Amino acid sequence: MVRAASLKEVKACPVQFVLAVNDTMNVISGKWKLPIIGSLLFNKKRFTEIQRNIQGITPRMLSKELKELELNGIVTRTVYDSQPVTIEYELTPSARTLSEVLDKMVEWGVRHRKQIVVSSR
Repeated sequence: MVRAASLKEVKACPVQFVLAVNDTMNVISGKWKLPIIGSLLFNKKRFTEIQRNIQGITPRMLSKELKELELNGIVTRTVYDSQPVTIEYELTPSARTLSEVLDKMVEWGVRHRKQIVVSSR
């Protein structure tokens, strides 16, 4: 049986650290995954609502990315027996913890953009 490394062990071991970063990036990498996660962060949505939130994404790409996110335990898909059939997508409890990561990314992005603007003057 393989034992999961603790956060303390991961931070102390460069190999474990890199593996953990790779695992994370495998789940959220790509042009569209983070915008999809961001779109679903505050409430569940139907396919067309997600597509409207993300400028430039095609229905085919959205469908592909949602399937991958579902396979990786980030998104759940709920089908309601109605006429017409209603399908909603929402983040899993585990995926909701990505809000901490996204907050840090936003903070870093704002600081970085300010530095770029200042240094380009």
